Amino acid sequence: QVQLVESGGGLVQAGGSLRLSCAASGSTFSSGWFRQAPGKAREFVAAISWPNGNTYYADSVKGRFTLSRDYAKNAAYLQMNNLKPEDTAVYYCADGNPVLSAIVRRASYNHWGQGTQVTVSS
Repeated sequence: QVQLVESGGGLVQAGGSLRLSCAASGSTFSSGWFRQAPGKAREFVAAISWPNGNTYYADSVKGRFTLSRDYAKNAAYLQMNNLKPEDTAVYYCADGNPVLSAIVRRASYNHWGQGTQVTVSS
């Protein structure tokens, strides 16, 4: 079975950067990142498809976040630059094998990490 562990969250001032890591065990496919702020629904952030490696980003993070994978290490990385207070949330990595049209949907992912807190202060 696939197991995922996120790391790299923390407290950062607006305009700063963080790099989140998702370490996986077992066979993995497409990697998605979602986030959930208190009182809000879990929302799509970014995804990278398998096997072609195409990336997809929510409009709110496009140009600031970059998602990559290291297949040799079975890991995914979310580089977050120019962070804003509205980026504050628990960030989750997820694994699944969705069709391309469904890559941004939570239901497309079968395995989830426990999340890592990102807090961006003003």
